[in-house]
Parts: sequence; C-alpha cells; structure tokens
Amino acid sequence: MTGQRGTKLQHLMSSFPRGLVLTSRFLAANGFNNRLVSCYKHSHWLDSLGDGAYRRRGEGVDWKGALAALQMQLQLPVHCGARTALVLQGFGHYVEFDAHAVYLFGPPGLKLPRWFERRDWSVPIVYKMTRLFPSGISESLVEVPVGEYSIRVSSPERAAMEMLYHVPAKQGFDEAERIMESLLTLRAPLVQELLEVCTSVKVKRLFLSMAEAERLPCLEEIDLDRIDLGKGDRTIVKGGRLDPKYRVTLPRKQAG
Repeated sequence: MTGQRGTKLQHLMSSFPRGLVLTSRFLAANGFNNRLVSCYKHSHWLDSLGDGAYRRRGEGVDWKGALAALQMQLQLPVHCGARTALVLQGFGHYVEFDAHAVYLFGPPGLKLPRWFERRDWSVPIVYKMTRLFPSGISESLVEVPVGEYSIRVSSPERAAMEMLYHVPAKQGFDEAERIMESLLTLRAPLVQELLEVCTSVKVKRLFLSMAEAERLPCLEEIDLDRIDLGKGDRTIVKGGRLDPKYRVTLPRKQAG
C-alpha cells in the first residue's frame, strides 16, 4: 500500500467516531474516492453494509450509528422520537428498551436509503413520514450523546406527543400512561407551542387528557383557548369510557 493510502487509512481508522456508519458521500467528501474505498473494501479494512454504506473492520454499528450517518453525513431531516426518545433521555426507565421498536420520524416523501431499510438492526424500526409538527421548532429537537457521536431526537415535550400519535396501533395505552406520569419537568411554553401547531386533534386531546389525569405541572400554564381541539368525539379505544372534557374515548379502568 502506498504512503498516501496508508495515511488516509490511518486517518480513517483513528479520526472518525467509532460505531458510526460511513456513507459513500461522506467518504468522498473526506478524500476517499471510489477507487480507494474499493481498495479498502477488498483489503477487508471496510465492510459493506449495502450500497453506499460501510463500517470499519471489526467495528460494531447499530441503529444509532446509522441514524447519526443519516443526520450528519446525508443531512436528512429524520429524527428519533416517541417512546424511544423518551427512554434515551431517562424517562420510562422501568420499561425495557432493546425489546421494543425504535421510532423514527421524517417529513412526507422522505424515503430512507435502501442500505438502512434492508439492514437488520436487531430491533424493529418504525419509520413514519408525517407533518405532525411543522419544521422550525428548534427547541423541540435536541442532541443526545451516544459514545463518540450524538443523534438528534425529540425533546421530551415533542416525544410525548409523538408517542401518543402511535396509540393504540403501535404503542400500548397502559405503557404510554406510565411514561406520561414521569414527565413532571415538561416545559409549559414548549408544550403550549407544540399543542398549537400539532396537526392531530387526537394527539392534542389525548395529551391533555393524560396530562390532567397525571397532574403534570406544565398543564397549569396551558391556555386551552389558543389550542384547536376540533369538534366531535375521538375514539381511541372501542367500548371505552369517554373523557367528558376532552371528548376522547379511553380504556376503562379495571376494578381493584
């Protein structure tokens, strides 16, 4: 191997964060052309994860290292949200993490690369393209450190509403209720802003109903007159009980 290749290889192995997926676009931007990447691949210094994605030899990568590549290298507006973001930030610590799906969100029409979709990340990936919230609410997304890099995830305020977006089809009501009761530090101004711009009447009503049931402090500062809660009833659970204030049908409480 030439000195130039050796220097680039040394840089590749030592300078980039460990556990990170390396995309072709990122490698090219850092001076690794297709010929050099092919050389490293055939020399087993790089392992292919699919078309356009690699990992360094002997290095394990998981969904977090892949998500970081989507965000930082490919500049895709995709983030981790809902239950996953809450658990990553220390809420719902009593529930298992690895056995549950990872929830990702992106805008309508944003498809993820095939190498990401086809790879087995050892956990189910639930990716939802939605305009639940408009872009530009900077405080609703935060960076969470993961080893030598970080990933962009929903703030607890946004993640709570994203979690309720998946109730009951992909997120159990009882678990969502248990997680909601731990959200005592939600910031009222951000909650207010998100409730005002949220496009789902179901999410807004369910959040307010649960927040009131769990006596979350943030609710004391919420101005309901500024929130469009729509008209008519919303059924979350068939045959459930109707919350008379927020007009949403919830599971019936079990006796005893």
